[in-house]
Amino acid sequence: MATEIERKFTVKSDQWRKLATGIVYRQGYIATKKGITVRVRLVGNQGYLTIKGSTVGISRTEYEYPIPATDAQAMLDSLCERPLIEKTRYKVEHAGLIWEVDEFAGENQGLIVAEVELAEENQIIELPDWIGIEVSEDPRYFNANLVQHPFSKWLQG
Repeated sequence: MATEIERKFTVKSDQWRKLATGIVYRQGYIATKKGITVRVRLVGNQGYLTIKGSTVGISRTEYEYPIPATDAQAMLDSLCERPLIEKTRYKVEHAGLIWEVDEFAGENQGLIVAEVELAEENQIIELPDWIGIEVSEDPRYFNANLVQHPFSKWLQG
């Protein structure tokens, strides 16, 4: 069983931009039920199918499998809830860890978050200067929830 342990933060400045180049991600959710998700993702020319368990603290089970890009595109077109999650992901190394900065587009335009995967929940990390507040346990920031409640609608109630 694979376990994903990650912390997620807002981003308070653009200092990270000079440290990374990005790749476009398109992803959608085939199923979301009681915190369990089935996601399809297209990253460049590679597709992935991912099944994630419920989040407990900052951990959850995760199974990810590469699939052909044509299959991923077909699933995104016909099986996934709308809107799709569109983002550019940037990888930034800081203090021995790789930070993934996601700059969202589409209905989540304006949202930028950074996450870091950890080996254990209580791992001590050094935060980069451009990191804002921690939102690891705020469900609004979960990608699956951004489909149902896009960032562009947050201020509308």
